Amino acid sequence: MIKKFLKEFKEFALQGNVLDLAVGVIIGAAFKDIVTSLTDNFINPILQFITAGARYTWQDIGGFASNFITAVVNFVIMALILFLLIKGINKLTSLGKKKSAEEEAAPTTKMCPYCCTEIAIEATRCPHCTSVIEETTAE
Repeated sequence: MIKKFLKEFKEFALQGNVLDLAVGVIIGAAFKDIVTSLTDNFINPILQFITAGARYTWQDIGGFASNFITAVVNFVIMALILFLLIKGINKLTSLGKKKSAEEEAAPTTKMCPYCCTEIAIEATRCPHCTSVIEETTAE
């Protein structure tokens, strides 16, 4: 019962929709930090500088720029880590799919060496020319 539950949970957690949603939420949260940093460190100080609401020096604005650049770098690092994580998960999940696809791709027919028609792989006699097919001639 627990095995079945874990198997169902694994299938649910590794569905494309769930992974896409998780990536979207994480990227959205990281992008929120960029927008907040842009507003707090560039737009608000510039507006206050222009309207004389507060006295900022060019040094203060340079400090704000470094805060914004830090937020952008953090976003890029987060996106890179998520990309590598999802790529690894996709590779792991596709391994099982490739094995089953290879098993399904096993040949189901063979050619008759005498009349060159396609026959079932289990056939021991060709239905067209009635020749006896030896096991060693199967492709």
